Parts: sequence; structure tokens; C-alpha cells
Amino acid sequence: MTLDIQIEGVLFYKAAPMKISVLARMFAVSEEEVKEALQRLQNRLREGGIRLVSTDTEVELRTAPDLSELIENLRKDEMQKEIGKAGAETLAIILYRGTVSRSEIDSIRGVNSSFILRNLLTRGLIQRDGANGRSYAYSATPDLLAHLGITTREELPQFADIMAALDTFEEQQEDTSETRSLFNTEAS
Repeated sequence: MTLDIQIEGVLFYKAAPMKISVLARMFAVSEEEVKEALQRLQNRLREGGIRLVSTDTEVELRTAPDLSELIENLRKDEMQKEIGKAGAETLAIILYRGTVSRSEIDSIRGVNSSFILRNLLTRGLIQRDGANGRSYAYSATPDLLAHLGITTREELPQFADIMAALDTFEEQQEDTSETRSLFNTEAS
């Protein structure tokens, strides 16, 4: 599979801007090779509904400008719908845990949360904070806290009990992971 197709897949999966230098390290190629692949990708996407948007240091996939009206109408429709069980679950994790990465949310939920996070971001319920290592962190917006009638997350119902349960869950996950590692090492 060519480098431009691999980069396209990664950008689609990440659904966020990525540094060209990170892509070069990821694929063990030079930044120049990444830029050449990005040019091929940009040429390929030129006529479709997705565009490659780039700065000097970062790239990401976005919808084509010609689709802005359609996308805005879809966004408005989404805003009128309920957030659903998955959205409520994800929002609760962010509210109670505080600033949390997508991988941590995915670990707690057991599924990929990219779409749900985008939906919550679009609604202004959560915000994406600066990159935490290789990924972004998410937190509740002040507007959400105000809407809930609280000023800090510690005022959430049963905050201490839920935090203790989350800590226990994460400890169990770590223990399970360590046990698997030991088993895999011994089996080798």
C-alpha cells in the first residue's frame, strides 16, 4: 500500500491535525517523503468530498468547502437530537474524570469514542485541550457546568463514590494487563 494511502487512513482514524514530523517518524521515512505523499493525496482528493488541509507543520482531513451548507444542515439536525446513551456515558466519564484522553475514554467504555467526542465537541458540551503527548485531552466546558448548576465537578452527584469506583476499575484493568503480560512472557 502506498504511503499516501496509509497517511490518508491514519488521518481519517485520528480525525485531528497531525504533525508532518510525527507522520515521518510513524512511517520511518523523511519529512520530504511525507510531503511528497501528501501532495499525491491532495491531488487524489481534489475532486471528492474530502480535502487535505495543511499548514507548514500539520495536516488533517476536512470536508470540501462546497459541502459547507450540507454539513451545516447536518450539524443543526444533530444538535436537535438527544445525545443518546453513548453520548451520556462519554460525557459522564469526562465530567467525573476531569481532563481525560480519548484512549482513556475508549478503555473505560470498551469502544472507540471518536464519533461521540466529535458530537459532544460540536454541541459545545466538551472542549479539546492541548495535545497530551500524542493525543488530545477532553474536559467539560464551563457552559456545561453552568447548565448543570455547578461550579466545579466535585459538586456532581455522588462524586467521591463514582471516583472511587473509576479508580478501582482502572486498577483492575492495570492488574489484568500486567497478568496478560506475565502470561505472554512465560508462554514465550
